[in-house]
Amino acid sequence: MAIKTRFTEAFGVEHPIVQGGMQWVGYAEMVAPVANAGGLGFLTALTQPTPEDLAKEIARTREMTDKPFGVNLTILPAINPPPYAEYRDAIIQGGVKIVETAGYKPQEHVDHFKEHGIKVIHKCTAVRHALSAERMGVDAISIDGFECAGHPGEDDIPGLILIPAAANKVKIPMLASGGFADARGLVAALALGADGVNMGTRFCVTKEAPINEAFKQRMVENDERQTNLIFRTLHNTARVMKNAVSDEVVGIERKGGAKFEDVQHLVAGARGRHAMAEGDTDGGIWSAGMVQGLINDIPTVKELIDGIMADAEKLISERLQGVVA
Repeated sequence: MAIKTRFTEAFGVEHPIVQGGMQWVGYAEMVAPVANAGGLGFLTALTQPTPEDLAKEIARTREMTDKPFGVNLTILPAINPPPYAEYRDAIIQGGVKIVETAGYKPQEHVDHFKEHGIKVIHKCTAVRHALSAERMGVDAISIDGFECAGHPGEDDIPGLILIPAAANKVKIPMLASGGFADARGLVAALALGADGVNMGTRFCVTKEAPINEAFKQRMVENDERQTNLIFRTLHNTARVMKNAVSDEVVGIERKGGAKFEDVQHLVAGARGRHAMAEGDTDGGIWSAGMVQGLINDIPTVKELIDGIMADAEKLISERLQGVVA
C-alpha cells in the first residue's frame, strides 16, 4: 500500500514527507538523501553566503540525486536586505522547480517564480496568512503550529486546532508542520485534513544531517519540555533548545523592558555557528521543537522515511480498521 495525497500528486514525490528549509542545515548533504528516499527536501538559500554559492549548492545537489528537490527562500524585513532578486535568479537558472517561501510579503517572489513555472509552497503560522498566500497564487501551504522549532508566530495555536481550522478554509494542498516525527504524526495530520507533513527537528537528528554529533545526542536525550520561547516580549517569538544561553535570554526578558540590544550578544548567529562547530550545546542559540520528546534514535534519512511510511500503512490498515465495528 502506498500513501498518495494531493501533495504527492501535485509535486511529483513518492511520500508525503517534507524536510523544510533550515538555517545552517539545508545543505546538499541533507537534501539529497531526503529526495533519494522519496521525500521532498529543501536547500536553504540564505544559508549560502551569496547567490553564486547557492547556484553551486544546487549543482552539487543535482550530482547527488536525480529526484525532485526544492529551495527555501525566507524573506526577512531588514534595513539592508539580502539580494533576493539574485537568489531568485540562481534558483531559476539552476532549474529548481519547487520553492518554499516564508516570511515577509512574498508576493513579488511568488509572482517571479510562477512566471518561470516554479511551484511555490508558502509557510505560515495562521489561517489568515494561509488564505492570503492562497490568494497570491501559491500552489500549497505549510501551516506551522505552536509546537514548531523556529518562529511559531504570536497566536500560540497548536497543530491539533490549527491544521483542521486551516483545512476548513484552504482549498490548495496543505502540509502540517510543527511537532511531527513519526508515523503517528503523519496519520494524524492526514486525518486532520493535511496532505503531508513537514519535519525539521526530526531531520536534524539523522546520520546525514550536517550537525555536530553532540547536538544530535542532546536532542535524543531531551524530552518535550526542553525548549525555550525567546523574543516573546519583542513580539518575534522563537522556539529554541533549552540550554544555558536560551535560559539567560528568557531571564533577561522576564525582568521587563528588554530591548534586542540587551540579548544580541547571546543570540548572535556567529556565536551559534561557533558553538555548533565546537559541539558546545550550551554555547549558543539552536532552533529545536518540542518534538525532541519523540526522538529516541539517530537513523539514516532512508531508515527514518521508510520506517515512517511502513508504520503509517500499518497504523491505517490495522489499528484504525480495527477500531471500526
